[in-house]
Amino acid sequence: MTDKTKTPDRRGWMSLLAKAPPADLARLWGAFGEAPGYSYLRAPEVGGVMVRGRTGATGAPFNLGEMTVTRCSLRLESGEVGHGYVQGRGKTHATQAALIDALMQTDRAAALRAAVLDPLRDALQAARAARAEKAAATKVDFFTMVRGED
Repeated sequence: MTDKTKTPDRRGWMSLLAKAPPADLARLWGAFGEAPGYSYLRAPEVGGVMVRGRTGATGAPFNLGEMTVTRCSLRLESGEVGHGYVQGRGKTHATQAALIDALMQTDRAAALRAAVLDPLRDALQAARAARAEKAAATKVDFFTMVRGED
């Protein structure tokens, strides 16, 4: 078992799994193959977290509101531990995220990245680009003309 628990790479794939649409993750995960044996350290459970914000990204923090999240922790039969935190009440989504997190710490990481993580990343980037393109189409540029009276 390699120690990938503190790498920036792990933060990246956990973020990607949390943001992935549950249907896309389920489809890609199902096509990847059979899930390995595992036991729950923390069965999927739904709870809430306080979302905080800052005015202008630099001001004093304030409580924006609460958000529902589901978390799950599990251990593969080979010993790797995986965690999944997802927005909403998706227990299956959280379990799949935890399984993928655990498997990314094994020798199946490269295959899993190619079959699941890379397609998810590409789909999220395409959706982000489409959203930005749609927003850019509605952009209005205001300008001030100098009047000769001043």
